[in-house]
Amino acid sequence: MLERVETFNMNIVIDEFEEMTRNADQVQKQTLKEILQKNKSAIYLQNCGLNGNSTNQEETFKAMVPLVTDIELEPYIKRMVDGDTSPILTGRPVPAISLSSGTSQGRPKFIPFTDELMENTLQLFRTAFAFRNREFPIDANGRALQFIFSSKQYISKGGVPVGTATTNVYRNPNFKAGMKSIQALCCSPDEVIFSPDVHQALYCHLLSGILFRDQVQFVFASFAHGLVHAFRTFEQVWEKILKDIETGVLSDCITVPSVRTAMSKLLTPNPELADTIRTKCLSLSNWYGLIPVLFPNAKYVYGIMTGSMEPYVQKLRHYAGDLPLVSHDYGSSEGWIAANVTPRLSPEEATFAVIPNLGYFEFLPVSETGEGDYNKPVGLTEVKIGEEYEVVITNYAGLYRYRLGDVVKIIGFYNKTPQLKFICRRNLILSINIDKNTERDLQLSVETAAKRLSEEKIEVIDFSSHVDVSTEPGHYVIFWEISGETKEDVLQDCCNCLDKAFIDAGYVGSRKCKTIGALELRVVGKGTFRKVQEHFLGLGSSAGQFKMPRCVKPSNVKVMQILCENVVDKFFSTAYDD
Repeated sequence: MLERVETFNMNIVIDEFEEMTRNADQVQKQTLKEILQKNKSAIYLQNCGLNGNSTNQEETFKAMVPLVTDIELEPYIKRMVDGDTSPILTGRPVPAISLSSGTSQGRPKFIPFTDELMENTLQLFRTAFAFRNREFPIDANGRALQFIFSSKQYISKGGVPVGTATTNVYRNPNFKAGMKSIQALCCSPDEVIFSPDVHQALYCHLLSGILFRDQVQFVFASFAHGLVHAFRTFEQVWEKILKDIETGVLSDCITVPSVRTAMSKLLTPNPELADTIRTKCLSLSNWYGLIPVLFPNAKYVYGIMTGSMEPYVQKLRHYAGDLPLVSHDYGSSEGWIAANVTPRLSPEEATFAVIPNLGYFEFLPVSETGEGDYNKPVGLTEVKIGEEYEVVITNYAGLYRYRLGDVVKIIGFYNKTPQLKFICRRNLILSINIDKNTERDLQLSVETAAKRLSEEKIEVIDFSSHVDVSTEPGHYVIFWEISGETKEDVLQDCCNCLDKAFIDAGYVGSRKCKTIGALELRVVGKGTFRKVQEHFLGLGSSAGQFKMPRCVKPSNVKVMQILCENVVDKFFSTAYDD
């Protein structure tokens, strides 16, 4: 039986998006109606008093269904994970459960995954690809070097498949057929993508890319961190890869039988290719422009580069040289929200247009103090340009008026749908008393201090933080892994700079009156943050979905242990000394 391949018409997809966004308000009403109709038998909705027959569905829904977070829904989802097949949050039992990365909250969240979410994923990918391909057309015979990793699903004690959101997408039977018409052929065999060993998979992704180097049209990873990690790894293993190409024999470091068999089929002795790559690598200055040198026909580099991924953009730009960096679309483990329909914008300027039929969206105003709990959410078309909001989503998979915890800024409108810029996660990560600092505040502090480090030709490889209240007064601890050694006075300057860069009034006032102690900079040894990543991968996180935790809670004993055991130097700020 021949496999069905969908045909893709870029202009039709763009026209459909234009039509939908011109009628965003009506599409939202219809989407909510469909969600409530499909799930009208859900116990959760019935407990809220909804019967699905209201004439003014929007107003009734908002009046009777409360705003919630994952904490309120956790007992319901746990029943689903444990095998309760009654209509708990959805009208029908869910086919799978997604696990979030766990780095934002310090623990993975269980999230229902349904066929509708799979369809939403394919719709968003089609839309984004249409706009991207209009700007950067891909050749028909082109390939993509994709650093994608699918971890294993496991079956819960209740018999429900559980895996990361990316794993549930990649393993869904509709994924491959749905993507064939909108995606350049992947360089790597499927066995590499589904490898149980992510290190071997990464090595083979790099090797596969070079074997097909002239056909590579773009380079992709879910996150900028994944792209930077991949090419930092290449710096370490490139000579081993070239030996494989030269001899046609795969390195002994690849031990997974299925991966070894698949990769061996791609390899034949090719000393000429090995010599070409060797000459090009040796001609580079500090690996600048590595990606276009390896892949001369690549047109762009693609991945999520906003939010917590911004710290990696500078290094990624170093590897990419003059190649455009294109920001991947905006979503979460809970579902997709918006597409990048202006792909030529730099990561720093990137905005995302909400696709009005992916869910029912509300926006909770965030005041200057960061307190939005008592404000009334507004609808998709009621948001105001320049204002910041927390995203509230109602989707087909049983999340109703669910607070995502993401803060976005409205930059403009595409027809009648808002264009968003991701600002930060809502939850405060650094707070001792009246101080309130978010992940974004930490990131800006690190960026400011890193400028002092860059004067010494050294960069911050990665960073995290911790609130230490074991002493009185409590103080902030910033962990840095840096690319080389430098003088102590430089690191002391960086420490002072970090402290001064937190401009929250509560923090500044507390530092001045000594109710918060001097900020501490702890420099950790090279490879420390890789050990942190290994820890999370060992807990079941997907390499493609991994995000470095920007604040380590005291409860995360193992990560604190890894960081503290690898500290090589400590500095305390003197920025507020009299």
